[in-house]
Parts: sequence; structure tokens; C-alpha cells
Amino acid sequence: MNIRTVLSRRALLGAVASAGLLLSAGSALAGALKVAGIWTLPVEQQWISRIHKALLAAEARGDIDYVWSENVANTDYERVMREYAESGVNLIVGEVFGLERAARKVAKDYPETAFLMGSSFGPVAPNFSVFDNWIHEPSYLTGMIAGAMTESNLIGMVGGYAIPEVNRLMNAFMDGAREVNPDVKFLVNFIDSWYDPPKAKESAFAMMDAGADVMYAERFGVSDAAVERGVKAIGNVIDTSGDYPDTILASALWHMEPTIDKAIANVASGRWEAADYGQYSFMAYGGGSIVVDENLVPADVLAKVRAREREILDGLFRVNVNDAPPVSDK
Repeated sequence: MNIRTVLSRRALLGAVASAGLLLSAGSALAGALKVAGIWTLPVEQQWISRIHKALLAAEARGDIDYVWSENVANTDYERVMREYAESGVNLIVGEVFGLERAARKVAKDYPETAFLMGSSFGPVAPNFSVFDNWIHEPSYLTGMIAGAMTESNLIGMVGGYAIPEVNRLMNAFMDGAREVNPDVKFLVNFIDSWYDPPKAKESAFAMMDAGADVMYAERFGVSDAAVERGVKAIGNVIDTSGDYPDTILASALWHMEPTIDKAIANVASGRWEAADYGQYSFMAYGGGSIVVDENLVPADVLAKVRAREREILDGLFRVNVNDAPPVSDK
């Protein structure tokens, strides 16, 4: 078992002092909420880091006392969930891809604890809510940039797993590229890992050998390959342009703060109910955005992207949601 639990002193004392304090429907809670995060990877991992950052911000404001466990194996996840629920935390946040049934069983056993979980499926009454990184909109915009910037008309895409959460971002990116460049083609590969930079790098090299001159870096390792070969890359979820100067054209960013803040407010006010919080990752709620290196992207390309961004925010353009696995062009 490889679990490293990190407790802030404030969170630990709060959890002990409030043992047995559970969410009571219809009644507001006094003081800072007790919130636990359960993560299957290190909190530095790009997807998890965005949720962790939002929770730390809420703790810094004094809204919550936050405790978390990282590197929790799937086989241990149910036990850790139960331990936090038994300790009296008010809200448990995590991701349950690959262990949906076990997680939902735990939630059912603790109906007065609020659960907010990254999930491929829907909420379950009374207390199991779900979220996801719905950043297909900024992904579309970064695709527009990639489509305009490629000279070979071949873009390489390296993903982790072909699951809906990844597929929809990659498909949106491809749609955006095709809008500005109908001749663009794609090479797509999944490395079947959330964190294997050497494998992602190897896959990227193979695509560059085939002629790809822009890389979609859904996984760590792709941008490293781009730097070594002198090609451009598109970032995902976080902004890594500082680590790869003159390489990252743009990135689709995920901001978890709107989701976390809404969940905290609902628990604190006693209004928690099972719901899908996915909408709070949309650009209109501030849950997604695009960052562009304007030194690398021509002004005319950026103008088209900003115009489309404005239409998305105004509700005049809807990015298609396609959860099907993307495939390479023949």
C-alpha cells in the first residue's frame, strides 16, 4: 500500500474535534467545513492539481479545513473513503473512474456526508454528486490555433486513456483545427497510462517522424519531445509554457474553483443534494479558459480565436460534445 496522507494542522484538529459531525439536510453549518480529498495520483498531477489548488484556495480563505490522501490505489480507495466519512468530514472530494460501484456503495452507507466525485456517470440521491473537466470549449479554440499553425497539415495527439473525459477534449480540438484548415490530418495514440512521460515522449517522437509538426500534449512527456525536435505543442488542463518556452502555442485551462466554491456553499447552507456539477467547468462559469503565447501565434489567427471565444461566451456558438474515441486519419 502506497498512501501518503497530508494533513494541515488545522484540518487534523478540526477533524478530531468534529468527529460525528455530519451533514444535516436543510440546516446550515457553522464555521469552516471539514473537507477531505482522495487522489489516486500525486496532487502535482495535472488533472488533480487543479482540484487541489481550488481546495487550498478555499482553505486559505478560511472556508474549509482540508485534509487529503494521495497515491491511493483503487483497491484501497473504498477503505479511505470510509475512514474519512467515519471521521466526520462534511464533504469528500475525489475521482472514482474505475471504481464507480465501490464509491457509490460507500456514499449510500453515509447518506449525511456529501460526496463530490469526478465520474463518467451521473449523480445518485441523496448525496453523491459528480463533476468532470468539461473544457471542450477552450480545447476547440486551441485546435483552431493548431490548425492554422501547422505547415505539414499533420498534427500528432497523445492521450492517456480513451475515456469520454479525454475523448471529448481531443475531438473538440480536432473540430477546431478543421474549422480553419480542412486539409489537416491527425495521428492519434493512447498510452494507457495517466502518468508515463517516457512512453508519451516515445509516441510523440514516432508521430514527428511521420511528419507531425504540431503536437497535442494531453499527457506529460509530449512537450519534452516537442522541445527536442523543435516543433510546437498545445497544452491541456494546466499552463506549462513556462517550462517549455517557445514551444507551447496555447493551452486549454481547467479552473476548478467555480465547482468547488459552489459545492462548499451548498454544503455550508444545508442545500446539498445529488447533482451534476459539470456545467461549472464551462467557460461561461469561469471553469475553462485559453492562454495563448502571442509571441508565437500571429495576430490574424488570434483574432479569429478571440472572435470564436466571444461567440461561445455569448451563447452564439456551441462546441460539439463527442465522447467517441478519436482515431487517426487514414
